[in-house]
Amino acid sequence: MSTLEEDIRPVVTVTLNPAIDQTITVEALRPGHVHRANAVRRNAGGKGVNVASCLADWGTPVVATGLLGSGNAAAFEALFTAKGIADRFVRLPGETRVNVKIADLAAADTTDLNLPGLTADADALDRVRRTLRELVLPGTPVLLAGSLPDGLPADSYATLTTDLHAQGARVVLDSSGPPLAAALAAPDLPFCIKPNRHELEAWAGTPLPATADLLEAARGLHRSGVAVVVVSLGADGALFVTDGPALHARLPAVNALSTVGAGDAMVAGLIAAFGADRTLEDAARLSVAFATAKLGCFGPNLPGADAVRALAGQVEISTLQ
Repeated sequence: MSTLEEDIRPVVTVTLNPAIDQTITVEALRPGHVHRANAVRRNAGGKGVNVASCLADWGTPVVATGLLGSGNAAAFEALFTAKGIADRFVRLPGETRVNVKIADLAAADTTDLNLPGLTADADALDRVRRTLRELVLPGTPVLLAGSLPDGLPADSYATLTTDLHAQGARVVLDSSGPPLAAALAAPDLPFCIKPNRHELEAWAGTPLPATADLLEAARGLHRSGVAVVVVSLGADGALFVTDGPALHARLPAVNALSTVGAGDAMVAGLIAAFGADRTLEDAARLSVAFATAKLGCFGPNLPGADAVRALAGQVEISTLQ
């Protein structure tokens, strides 16, 4: 029997609103005072970039596209070069946004300051659409991920999904709020979505406190035409809904160096499994293993494939009727 990472197809990730994540660690954050930072880390990020990075670590061929500011593209270019990710980003004048995260060691929490970034327009989106027409073949897994930059309408992912359907692509969407709602109200639906509990509640317009509530919302989306609905539950794993019984997959808690990007790693695991035409249980095991393995790494990175494969074998799967 072949392993999970064999027989894979190239993947295309689309990130319309990437970011440079700058994490500053201080002993104790005191507003109004001068601080001496313990450490500073800068990672090229954004959901689609993070997914591309994890896929590259797993050995999946991946092409990254979207919108990138030419003024500070070096961090992204360095990541793409280091990991062998094909760079097909459309460059726009200006700088990609910077998200400043102040990690307070004493309080064990993080304060986020998200700076403004690029403003895009219809021409910028059309350039991405033209790039995708060059890249995508029938059966290509394509990820549409993250928020939208200022200037693009909420239905931008719906527009891209319609284009990609016409090209025979298999679309995975990982977004939230109005862009997710617009995509789920469009005639052409994505193949897979991966909301977390909060994002699914926001789409449903109501709290979903119990597993049964989450399952009913996810099954409603599946009945509407989304082939695979995955609801991530943080440390409690994820729910996987498609034809037949739903699955709940989880791993025991681990000591986390960084939880940032764990959801993106889960999406990478899903896409790696989909690209190899694996079963839903395989996809559940691999995606939860990706997310758990990422917890032991800073930035959008995975350990070696053997470590991830070992975790996949330990994933606890239960069937939910």
